[in-house]
Amino acid sequence: MNEDFRKSPPEALSAVPFNIPQTVAFELENGLKAVVIEDRRFPTINIRVGFRFGDIDDPNDGTGVNSAMSSMLTEGTEHYSSRELAEKIDSLGGSLSVGSGFDNTVLRASMLSPHFSKMVGLMSEVLLRPTFPKKELELYKQNAIEGLKYQRSQPDFLADEMVAATVYGDHPYGTNSPSESQFGALKQDQLVDSWRRGLVPNNALVVAVGDVSADELRAKLEEHFAGWKKGKEPEREFADIPVYERRLMKIVDRPGSTQANIVLSNIAIERTSPDYFDFLLMNQVLGAGASSRLFMNLREEKGYTYGAYSRIYARRHAGAFEATSEVRSAVTGESLKEFFFELNRIRDDVVGEDELNDAKNFLAGVFPIRAETQGGLIGLVVSQLLQGLPEDYLETYRDRVRAVTAEDVQRVARKYIHPEKVSVVIVGDAEDILDQVKSFADEISVYDAFGNEKDFSGDQDANVSEPVDISGEWSVLVDAQGQELPVTIQFKQTGTEITGKMQSMLGDGAIESGVVTGAKFSATVLSDFQGQELALRMKGSKEGDSITGTLTVPMMPEPLSFTGTKK
Repeated sequence: MNEDFRKSPPEALSAVPFNIPQTVAFELENGLKAVVIEDRRFPTINIRVGFRFGDIDDPNDGTGVNSAMSSMLTEGTEHYSSRELAEKIDSLGGSLSVGSGFDNTVLRASMLSPHFSKMVGLMSEVLLRPTFPKKELELYKQNAIEGLKYQRSQPDFLADEMVAATVYGDHPYGTNSPSESQFGALKQDQLVDSWRRGLVPNNALVVAVGDVSADELRAKLEEHFAGWKKGKEPEREFADIPVYERRLMKIVDRPGSTQANIVLSNIAIERTSPDYFDFLLMNQVLGAGASSRLFMNLREEKGYTYGAYSRIYARRHAGAFEATSEVRSAVTGESLKEFFFELNRIRDDVVGEDELNDAKNFLAGVFPIRAETQGGLIGLVVSQLLQGLPEDYLETYRDRVRAVTAEDVQRVARKYIHPEKVSVVIVGDAEDILDQVKSFADEISVYDAFGNEKDFSGDQDANVSEPVDISGEWSVLVDAQGQELPVTIQFKQTGTEITGKMQSMLGDGAIESGVVTGAKFSATVLSDFQGQELALRMKGSKEGDSITGTLTVPMMPEPLSFTGTKK
């Protein structure tokens, strides 16, 4: 049987026709703009109310205020408690939520069309009459602080936080999350001020898609939002973004980590840049998917990782380019070498025709799929309007993609990707990776998980002639993904060798093969868990009567940090 057909991929299908449904736009007397896309195929309606007011508009002394304000809008109004409001929404078989990002705040609602009027009424209740109850605010703060504790145990959060602070500096884009103290300092009057300042109708737009006409939407907006008065559109000046003339490297130390999270980033394009589509194609070739160069190199050819990618963060005021991967600690240096190889190759060599066409076909082909549902279509329209993109942006998207040339790709790569000035952030065990990566940057700094710089050298204890004494009984708390697990450790030390035992509510373990080098120690803990013997890796250091370190547990994706004091 002739199976030569298996040697060649099938012919590409013809392009799926894509026609944006007709939109109807109008504006109310208070400046509220609205867009309606009527779709009578199903008895459902999706509505978005978007504001050009986001987390970057926080007051200088109130990081996290807008995020808290948007989250708290549904936690109590003049007529409904948080619970009553949730029950009202559920009774309509719909959904209503509010969330914020760096640049925008968006209310999202969906409903069956027979409940359209009632849902618009609840939307007005949330936007016009919130009360920000103090009891609910305290609960929000407690949950946010507990969530932050968990996030700080995750390497991707630590990487994102350090990258944002490095690339954007004092600009609001440089703050990835409020700190515990900033969450704790949030006050009700700050939320009220943010609501009054940012959620004004002349700085907002409404988009509705589904079983509704423009006349029906106008009538309900005028009925339920009659008291919404114009306000002053928010204005804000931002700090300058740092300009780097050389490559920087920052390592966030997670002792005991078996992986290294690598991120390379530099300032790139704003969302309205005329280079956007050229840059989009360049990124697709370089690292946007599983057939891109970074993925094929670091995963398929080298086997360093499960995936390697590049991304575009094309924000309103300043965008960034980012290349990232999670690799085994032992190949951190080799992975960085391949990253820089690919960043330079996309700049130095013209992209081949087949590679470029594959990227075009993917982007042009997947775009209509994003608009097949009401939720997908309304997301595209809201994004277009909030970002100030041209009126024909959606209609011309595929034509703009197909118009990009190989020369365009190389031009934007040279313009926006700067391997010699890129900021490199690595989250991992500094002791394991520092020697591997020190040749890739003239300036390397090491930080702890809270962003505090550490006086660190991979061989800083090599010349310490006497090991510290860690013998005795220690009361230890292990951070088990936000929960503190009490543990008792008994060390027996002979010279530089240590043994002992570890006791916890989960069982006992024997400490073996331990060694002390200067102020640091490491050991294997053999523990029985549900009839299975596990070998845990312990690494730590002693300072005074305190110890800190990590436990690497086979069943856990990341090491667990611990602190302890001598009994």
